[in-house]
Amino acid sequence: MNDPSHAVDSSELAATLGPILVQHCGGRLTGASWFRSTWQRGGSATAFATWHADDGPIPVIVKVPVGPTEFRWTRSLGDGSDRHAPTPRVLAGDDRLGGYDLAWLVVERLDGHTLTHEWTHDSADDLLQAAAAFQGRAAQVASPTAPPPPLDWDRLIQRARDLARESALPEAQHWNEAVKKVQRALPRLVQRWQARPINAWCHGDLHPGNAMRRMPASGPTPGDATSPARAPCVLIDLALVHAGHWVEDAVYLERQFWGHMDQLFGLHTVSVLARHRREMGLPTDGDYGAVANLRRLLMASIAPVNMIAGGGESSPKYLHAALETIERILPQFAH
Repeated sequence: MNDPSHAVDSSELAATLGPILVQHCGGRLTGASWFRSTWQRGGSATAFATWHADDGPIPVIVKVPVGPTEFRWTRSLGDGSDRHAPTPRVLAGDDRLGGYDLAWLVVERLDGHTLTHEWTHDSADDLLQAAAAFQGRAAQVASPTAPPPPLDWDRLIQRARDLARESALPEAQHWNEAVKKVQRALPRLVQRWQARPINAWCHGDLHPGNAMRRMPASGPTPGDATSPARAPCVLIDLALVHAGHWVEDAVYLERQFWGHMDQLFGLHTVSVLARHRREMGLPTDGDYGAVANLRRLLMASIAPVNMIAGGGESSPKYLHAALETIERILPQFAH
């Protein structure tokens, strides 16, 4: 089936399919103002608009097209009537539009900025609470299945060592020695990682830039639990959702602050996520600390590769913290 997004840019896509989408929504969608957002690629478009629900107008965002993973999970988790959903509420959406296989969504527009603009101890804790709520809600939709295809750890670790040998890194010789030790243990490490329990759907990209707050419909009351500082967190950008172990989201968040751990305000992300899961009645069985350390070790070992690839992990402080992580954790897996 044809996909018009391969043939037109975002402005053409909006002009071509915008009127069809408005018609498809039966008059509930009005005032669409289309724009090209910084996170979008190729032929995709986004619009601010208004959705006219039975109980009044709702500011919304229209996205077309939407990738299959993001479409599935945003639609599955974002019940339009649930103001407590851990992801944006979906007012409308389908995987076809105007005779094309083209997924689109109309989701609530959240006010304000992402948590990056208000990053505090409380917002870090709230983000992890939202992650637990996300994991719990996702498990109700479907049981976690097989994890995504494994990374080519042999190639990535070898590339990290090559970078160290080329002296392309701060502390290059130190890196060479550390990664060499990881290489020796790698078959055992990968085997253990692949054998981890697959017990959750992970968000896959958990960081402050992928969370916003949902204010109550009546607006905040200063000093109460719904004030802007503690309104519930909502996770956005579900394109990397995957089955895995629940600690993966916590370790992912922690890694964003390697070299700047003070910005986690003393919170231990794995322990905090575990606490929130228990409070929600979600399991935290097994030695999840060992799983978390294994993930830290493997990801620390390929930090140089992510640096060269432009993965945002390029600061000397980050690399030094990754190196310290290798030296701290590797002895735990020596046998």
